[in-house]
Amino acid sequence: MTASDRPRVLLVDDEEAITATLAPFLERCGFEVEVAADGARALAAHAARRPDIVVTDVMMPLLDGRELVRRLRTAQEWTPVILLTRIAESFERTAALEEGADDYLGKPFEPPELVARIRAVLRRSAGQARPLAAMAELTGGGVTLSRLARTVHLDGVPVDLTPKAFALLEHLMLVPQEAHSRESLLETVWGFDLAIPTRAVDHRIAELRRALGDDASAPRHVETVQGLGYRFVPQVRGA
Repeated sequence: MTASDRPRVLLVDDEEAITATLAPFLERCGFEVEVAADGARALAAHAARRPDIVVTDVMMPLLDGRELVRRLRTAQEWTPVILLTRIAESFERTAALEEGADDYLGKPFEPPELVARIRAVLRRSAGQARPLAAMAELTGGGVTLSRLARTVHLDGVPVDLTPKAFALLEHLMLVPQEAHSRESLLETVWGFDLAIPTRAVDHRIAELRRALGDDASAPRHVETVQGLGYRFVPQVRGA
């Protein structure tokens, strides 16, 4: 693979200790990497060299990661963005997706996990001009979810869901074909950070399967990933 064939990653972080380790690792994994120390420099680098994906820290001087995403999206720039954040609150994660980020990863993380996220986001965004988080309507596997009208249709037929089941389906469709742990779903969809077991996610998954006519042993839409959690199986397109 030549340098021109490798996906171009713009890595944005003000901690040199992180970029000095992470950039060479990403290069060994087959990416071409450019480093920027803050959001302002990242905007200039993005305009000059048009990366395939931006991986950015959230907390930075001059221009933070969320403001970087906002400015890119306001300028109608739809380069995929993964946010790296130490902030665990669910509202921060939800806000990141709502503002146009394609994914987020909590610090500290293992570099191979970031590589997997980068590759997954690049696969999802291939051939799509805008991220799913910027779309008003999501469609996959015969399911159409309107984020504005808060409605769901299956093969054109309205589907009744409780508000929490709707929010769960929306989140799964925003990051399709990727496994979501029960813990991450509780944090992001419910806003819980619980150290005690709960069946809240499982109950809403069961509701979704009933509403979508899914057989738990051979689901078309919501699949159980043993030991991990759940994922939305079909590819998802936005409108």
